[in-house]
Amino acid sequence: MTFPPVYLASSSPRRRELLTQIGVTFTVLTVDVDEHRLDQESPSDYVKRVAIAKAQAGWESLTEQDKMPVLGADTSVVMGDEVFGKPIDKQDARVMLQCLSGHHHQVMTAVAVVTGEQVLCELSTSAVTFASMTDSEIDWYLATNEGIDKAGSYAVQGLAALFIEQIEGSYSGIMGLPLRETGALLKQIIG
Repeated sequence: MTFPPVYLASSSPRRRELLTQIGVTFTVLTVDVDEHRLDQESPSDYVKRVAIAKAQAGWESLTEQDKMPVLGADTSVVMGDEVFGKPIDKQDARVMLQCLSGHHHQVMTAVAVVTGEQVLCELSTSAVTFASMTDSEIDWYLATNEGIDKAGSYAVQGLAALFIEQIEGSYSGIMGLPLRETGALLKQIIG
């Protein structure tokens, strides 16, 4: 399967790894968008809006001769109606991990592609069950700094795997870029 080259409106190393895994040629764009959740906005609408905003910001930053599809993505960890993004500090990360400990949560990742003619978006929702974590286990995990720049304060592909009992859904979506949905969007734009 051949995909068109794209711009990736993300600095995430995981998203770069995942695009490389499926053979997509890409160039990274740095974008700055407001990622605050709006009042009364559902978690799914929130992640879709931010993914589209990232892709659109990338598209708008390009000169006319540089235009090619721009891919944006956003990931949030969701418990009930509460959205856990990236922690602001270690104390915030601790609170998130304490909330997730021993509970089920969802990971929602939206992926969007913007071209001159189209704005396409897909949502991947996966269920994750965390084992109960002791305070010392949380302290140990926080000391690794692994989850400090990740939604929900953990990385499924890293040391946090020690605390994950069950996953239902897209592993790559939990990492930050659902590959099935990404491939489907890229196929759509080439017709």
